[in-house]
Amino acid sequence: MFVLIARPLAFGIALLLAGPAQAQAPATVPPDRVKQLFELLDDPSVKAWVAEQRNKDAGSTGAPAPAGASPAGASSDAVAKPGQMNTMASSTLDRIKHHIERIVRTLPLLQGQFARVRTETMDDMSSKGSAGVFMLIAMFIAAGVALTWATYRLTRPFRLWIIAQPKDTPIGRAKKIGGRTLYSSLLIVSFALGSAGAFMLFDWPMLIREIVLTFLMAAVVTAGARMYLAAMLVPSFMKVENAVEVRALPITNETADHWFYWLPRIVGVFAFFAAAFTLLPGLGIDPDGMLVLSTGADFVLLLLLLLAVWRRPRTQRDGAHQTGHTGATWLLTAYFVALFLLRIAGLNILFWLTFAAFFLPLTVVLTQRGVNFVLRPGSEEAGRPTIPAVTIAVIDRAVRMILILTAAYLLARVWGLDMQSMRDSDTTTTLVLRGLINVMVIALAADFGWSIIKALIERKLGIETPHAVTDDEEVPILDPQQARLRTLLPIIQNILLAVIVVMAVLMMLASMGIEIGPLIAGAGVVGVAVGFGAQTIVKDVISGVFFLLDDAFRVGEYITSGRYVGTVESFSLRSVKLRHHRGPLFTIPFGELGAVQNQSRDWVTDKFNITVGYDTDIDFARRLIKRIGLELAEDPEFKHWVLSPIKMQGVQEFGEYGIVLRVKVTTRPGGAFNMKRKFYVRLRQVFKEQGIELPFPTVHVEGLQHGAENAPLEITPELKMAVAQSHTSRRRKKTSTTE
Repeated sequence: MFVLIARPLAFGIALLLAGPAQAQAPATVPPDRVKQLFELLDDPSVKAWVAEQRNKDAGSTGAPAPAGASPAGASSDAVAKPGQMNTMASSTLDRIKHHIERIVRTLPLLQGQFARVRTETMDDMSSKGSAGVFMLIAMFIAAGVALTWATYRLTRPFRLWIIAQPKDTPIGRAKKIGGRTLYSSLLIVSFALGSAGAFMLFDWPMLIREIVLTFLMAAVVTAGARMYLAAMLVPSFMKVENAVEVRALPITNETADHWFYWLPRIVGVFAFFAAAFTLLPGLGIDPDGMLVLSTGADFVLLLLLLLAVWRRPRTQRDGAHQTGHTGATWLLTAYFVALFLLRIAGLNILFWLTFAAFFLPLTVVLTQRGVNFVLRPGSEEAGRPTIPAVTIAVIDRAVRMILILTAAYLLARVWGLDMQSMRDSDTTTTLVLRGLINVMVIALAADFGWSIIKALIERKLGIETPHAVTDDEEVPILDPQQARLRTLLPIIQNILLAVIVVMAVLMMLASMGIEIGPLIAGAGVVGVAVGFGAQTIVKDVISGVFFLLDDAFRVGEYITSGRYVGTVESFSLRSVKLRHHRGPLFTIPFGELGAVQNQSRDWVTDKFNITVGYDTDIDFARRLIKRIGLELAEDPEFKHWVLSPIKMQGVQEFGEYGIVLRVKVTTRPGGAFNMKRKFYVRLRQVFKEQGIELPFPTVHVEGLQHGAENAPLEITPELKMAVAQSHTSRRRKKTSTTE
């Protein structure tokens, strides 16, 4: 498994290697008139005239083009003759063939070029000699190592601080990795100052200065790769306790040791070849010779990569599956061999595209695993401290965006794309590549911005819905500000998503050279037409805006609107969802709501009646009701709901079979239902203990005995029940009319 920090480093060095391999030898500055000629030939009108004259000559003579004619011009302007295949496939095969012929033709001549370079180099370095140059490089590398060792001894308190950071919390692990990375940077700077910095203090001959300084920088890159890998992988030679838990990636000790062994060597070979290819063109190696040398360097790097792949240890996932491990190894081998063949064939655009197509997704995946592994929840002993998931997601998206944008920038540099301007001379491939990179950059920026907005909104919406409480610590109070946010934020989220998508699409079209002005004007006309045709939808949307501005209701509130009643569950741009207390869900357009009765705002007062016998002591009954109300107000189940405890207002009326007492209570919305049930049970128990009668309707019927037909009626339980129900129904109707 590749570690995160080594791949961008290797990617940059690979670009450095690719540049000199295709560079031309230094040329002298042309005279002013030659410059003017080149500028004139680059003029579009001159190009068009030359192409027109060439077509006329070809059409009048019917003869083939001269041998010295420009192939580019022939491919772009000339008309192909019958039997001549001028396709992309044939031109690509011709380029591959020409590239390989250059390698084969230059290979026998390379020895002579090296002999000439050696002669000229030895003449310039006669005072030092090759052994002296190597001695200088070794001496200054030793100076860098010495200064690094001194820095190591002086920074012991900082190392102890890194060791003291807890490994059981995400913040502690992040501090450990950040501290090790900073410490590695200090050691790298010390090595660079001790080696290249010390060399710069002296006055050296120009050639010796270039050679020694270039290879010293290669040594600094190699040392930096080793130190950063040690900070991230924590190999076993560092003897760190619980190294698996403080690494930047979830890997085993064997895997960490393997890649710490191979990656610095691969990076060192990259750096050595980069230094050599930087110097050789100035020493007299022509472009064809550089091409041959780059092929040899690519072969050496291929061997190192294949050795690292084939000798890698099995992970826990594929340890029990021999077939999976072997299959992955063969796939990696085929991939690296394909990269090598693309380099030999000279297909640089396809090479870098294939390179990025594998390593960029691998980098993104490893970054995600590393972020989730480092910021995972803490242990039980530490209280399981956590970092919000939205924060982890934002960090992951930010790192991913930086990696992809860096890869896009490097690919644009390698392909020679000018991302700022478009020229008439640009080929179709150049236009397509530039457009794809611009589209990718805009999409990443939009995705990152949306992820931040979504994370912030989800964090605000992560407030638990209030519910009935059972202890003193919970407070079932719905903060009005939080309820307001819970209502408005989902709608704002949808609006922002639509705005970001529209802006991103327009920017993508503009980056690809498409005029977006007519599109915006056409969209405006279409919007007006749709608005006239969808007046009901527009009415619903506008009504919803005014309902929200008036703060008529919020998510979680119980409302009544006409024949609709229920708890507000969610909103959209044109409708609201109400959940009835029996379960049905109503989806009501805002335009159909009308007047809204909000039964969950601030407080509610509930009034109800109690009937006692005519011989009851009213003042004593009032005190009993007040005592029961105070007891319920102190009950933990209802304590936080009660605003004003249950108390008697007075005598409501003289009923048909008792005195009707009026009782009221003021609570927060939803708090009176269960409390009334418990109040009735408690009131019956207390009244029974105190001898207070709770009357119920009874009927006494008497008749005259003048015969069988005038005999008194038999009073049955069914008759008593019917009469009682009749009295109760009349009483309820009378009470409802008085209220």
